[in-house]
Amino acid sequence: MKVSFTQHLLIDGANILHAWPEFRPLLKRDRAAARSQLVQRVSTIHDSELVRVTLVFDGRGTELIVERPSGHATFSVLYTPSALTADDLIEQLVAKAADPSLCIVATGDRGERETVEASGARVIPPEELAAWVGRVEARQSARVGELRLANSKKWRK
Repeated sequence: MKVSFTQHLLIDGANILHAWPEFRPLLKRDRAAARSQLVQRVSTIHDSELVRVTLVFDGRGTELIVERPSGHATFSVLYTPSALTADDLIEQLVAKAADPSLCIVATGDRGERETVEASGARVIPPEELAAWVGRVEARQSARVGELRLANSKKWRK
């Protein structure tokens, strides 16, 4: 069975890390751990909402680095080459999308917002992304609770 991912969520990783209060202390101590936790948190949107997710971070090397933490091509973490910013890459991805109106960009950067909106994408601020993740996590938690209850009843028989 082929699953269709119609929407594409592009996340300005550094912008979100700095905007979400729960990441600020960790970001000061261990930037890689903060990035890893952000990847884990937004993976719930990919897995539960069937939304293609791409997190973009500024890189330091000479080449674009693409990671697929879940092994799925529809969930990617990109590190830009040093000559390109995360904002630039997100703007390029939106501009080259077959249908930019299916792109949702999560950022608090006003300049990036204006550029991608001009290309036809929708922009959500960091707080809206956090609320989205929170709703998905709550639904997943409720579903796990339902499964535990059903299993408990089954085992008692």
